[in-house]
Amino acid sequence: MAEIIDLSERTLKRWRGADGQVDKDQRPEATPVEQPHKLTQAEELAILSACNQPQHRSSPPSQIVPSLADKGVYLASESSFYRVLKKHQQQNYRGRMKPPRKVPEPTSFTATGPNQVWTWDISYCPSVVRGQHWYLYLIMDIYSRKIVAWEIHEAESGELAKSWLSVRCCARAAGTTRRCCTLITERR
Repeated sequence: MAEIIDLSERTLKRWRGADGQVDKDQRPEATPVEQPHKLTQAEELAILSACNQPQHRSSPPSQIVPSLADKGVYLASESSFYRVLKKHQQQNYRGRMKPPRKVPEPTSFTATGPNQVWTWDISYCPSVVRGQHWYLYLIMDIYSRKIVAWEIHEAESGELAKSWLSVRCCARAAGTTRRCCTLITERR
């Protein structure tokens, strides 16, 4: 019989009850059974109204449930709050939360050879002396990943970086590289 209905014998044995009769179909494709402890529509509405009250509008369920418990009110568990909010698409962006915004992709520069495009960065460098640190100013060629120039200073300053880029690096660079240096300093 197992071969005819395309099931293994082990599955049929597992489905047999104590009386020897085959129980209901337990395969995943079977229609789901209505859960006996499922929240009613009134309970879901109570959870939604509690979450949308002005004092709870911007709070997650992990804060709403304890604050309601302090008042002696128990509507459902924290996971039920999350489940109901997700079901009604209110888990994010309630209250003062802002909806997601489209962030434009950053402008990218491509280099097909060395000394076409440079990039620069300022990195924080701690020292062994407590409270003392330095800032590494670094210029790197995007194509070859080689360091073009670097300096260490005691302060992080945009003006210092701008003057350093224009005087130290771009002054000794050739014509096309000078244009790339100017372009990158304008982005910062």
